[in-house]
Amino acid sequence: MTALVAAAALTAGGLALASCGGGDEPTESTTDIYDTTTTTQTTTETETTSPVAMPTVVRIVVENGQPKGGIVRRTVTEGDRVVIVVKSDVADEVHLHGYDIMRDVAGGGTARLAFKAALPGRFEVELEQRGVQIADLTVEP
Repeated sequence: MTALVAAAALTAGGLALASCGGGDEPTESTTDIYDTTTTTQTTTETETTSPVAMPTVVRIVVENGQPKGGIVRRTVTEGDRVVIVVKSDVADEVHLHGYDIMRDVAGGGTARLAFKAALPGRFEVELEQRGVQIADLTVEP
């Protein structure tokens, strides 16, 4: 009988040990969270250009075949862009000497002579057929 009591005690003890830590409470688990943000660096190249200078505009009005207010005198710097605008009440050819640029102008019309002042010096602008000087352009180095 002692053997029976000892066996019962061992069985009860084994059951008690088997139930340790095995309750209904949830077990705590840990999860490691890592920041996986990726940073990308972008390099942008920009080309800087100088702003284009506006051209020097020389305006001449011709009335009765003569420059209104007298011969227009203007000075520019070598390398400047220049536009000579002639509004005329008579038909003729506008000629920029030295540069040999010519444009016809109709009576009541307008002629435009656009160029880069590449030659230093003093240049006459005239109504070619009439031989009338209407402007004097000086290009300084």
